[in-house]
Amino acid sequence: MILTIDHAIASDELAFMLDKLSQASFIDGQLTAGWHAKQVKHNTQLERNSKLAQELQKIVTTSLLKHPLLSAAVQPKFIHSLLFSRYEIGMSYGNHIDNALMGGSQFWRSDVSFTLFLSPPECYGGGELAIECADGERSYKLQAGSLLIYPSSFLHRVETVTEGVRLVAVGWIQSLVRDPAKREILFDIDTVKRSLFVKAGKSIEFDLLAKTHANLLRKWAD
Repeated sequence: MILTIDHAIASDELAFMLDKLSQASFIDGQLTAGWHAKQVKHNTQLERNSKLAQELQKIVTTSLLKHPLLSAAVQPKFIHSLLFSRYEIGMSYGNHIDNALMGGSQFWRSDVSFTLFLSPPECYGGGELAIECADGERSYKLQAGSLLIYPSSFLHRVETVTEGVRLVAVGWIQSLVRDPAKREILFDIDTVKRSLFVKAGKSIEFDLLAKTHANLLRKWAD
């Protein structure tokens, strides 16, 4: 399931991050790429273990973990390996698949990938995120502060930036439910459950859906 979330972070937090990133030093993005991805990764990124990176990572992680739509769709266990990436004119990231395991000595699965768009789309040319799906290719260039989440099992790329600067935060989520089909079932049930509650309040039907959702999560979570 691919999902977009508008206003995933508060506008003041977005402005703070953009101000800090405008003054920051970036390093070669190939330093965190897998051996095959190094051949097609051409960008720069904030040094992951720097004081600024850790400060910005906390802002993003806190905002995402409290977002109800992301929680319902992804069932996050850990948000990990956050990077702040910068693409200048001529930079791109060719077709690649995200590593299945990340974190060095402490391994986390990459079940779900996300891109938090930081630069307004009118501030750069090109730079679309293209994702290869079973029914064809889809391209995304979202408003600043918007989030795109998608299964880490999909091939994807960042098109060449032709003008301006593209700033994004990218990261990965280990879900409580590793099977994307099961996550989608849980999301659909939760969506119907919430809609039913809005229309009719707490009812027998609501209780049965809540029971089903909880029991499936209990059965599938690891």
